[in-house]
Amino acid sequence: MATNTEQIFTFIDAYAANDQDGIYLEAVIQACNEWLSGEAKPDISESVTKEDIRRGIQLAVLKGMKQQVQPNHQMTPDAIGMLIGHLATKLMQAKDEVQVLDPAAGTGNLLFTVMNAFGQKASASSVEIDELLVRLAAVSADLIEQPVQFFVQDALRPLLIDPVDLVICDVPVGYYPDDDNGLNFEMMPAEGHAYAHHLFIEQSMKHLKEGGYGIFLAPATLFESDQASIFHQYVKKNVRIRAVLQLPESLFKNRAHEKSILILQKPTENMKVTPDVLLSKVPNMSNKQAMSSFLQKVDEWANDM
Repeated sequence: MATNTEQIFTFIDAYAANDQDGIYLEAVIQACNEWLSGEAKPDISESVTKEDIRRGIQLAVLKGMKQQVQPNHQMTPDAIGMLIGHLATKLMQAKDEVQVLDPAAGTGNLLFTVMNAFGQKASASSVEIDELLVRLAAVSADLIEQPVQFFVQDALRPLLIDPVDLVICDVPVGYYPDDDNGLNFEMMPAEGHAYAHHLFIEQSMKHLKEGGYGIFLAPATLFESDQASIFHQYVKKNVRIRAVLQLPESLFKNRAHEKSILILQKPTENMKVTPDVLLSKVPNMSNKQAMSSFLQKVDEWANDM
């Protein structure tokens, strides 16, 4: 018997196959809207979960993205999303309510993975410049009943968002082409373009409350690039590094695309003595015993924060 996730994907995929316009991702949105309105719905059980729905929509979106190849529209792998969700819940465990920001949300898949990990205690702001991706994210948020406010804009422009407890972001990698706007950031180099991933981290930290955390999926070469000195200087002056977690090479197609999870904290005036930075290599995620030991280490570290 098909799972709820499979039934949701089959429902959306069948709708898209019958769509006359032939634009798969547009058909995904239409199928979800029909589900929301009650005009049609997948054959799912009453025990369907928010994660079932997220994964079912994700499968359809992934199929659509393969047909409409755009290099900047890559979803964060689920295994990484689940790990970031675990880290987020541990860092926010003392809070009854959590405000989250994702400044490069795409279809919202990473954001929704983290919000689902929180259960009912998270609300969020999502920033994305691509209108199609925002529409996909918005209909997904409605179906999984997660409270998200959407902003369609360049996230490196001024954001009308109140400070949040937590930022999560799979940061866009590459050069930021708008040098004029780049001058508003400390990590704008004296010559040449700034790295977009540097500016996204800086913008994110600006929108955190004091003591808040940023969890970033960032290039593994962040501390070794030709602009690493600029990044070091910014970090030393403005934030506290709490963890650097090297992800398994098997998750990436080649070494140039490898990423690490970077956790930063916005300091407070009376912040206690800086705890040790957690430097660790994430084991192969299919090795249950190794992952269990790793997560135990992470939990002990989070409890000491």
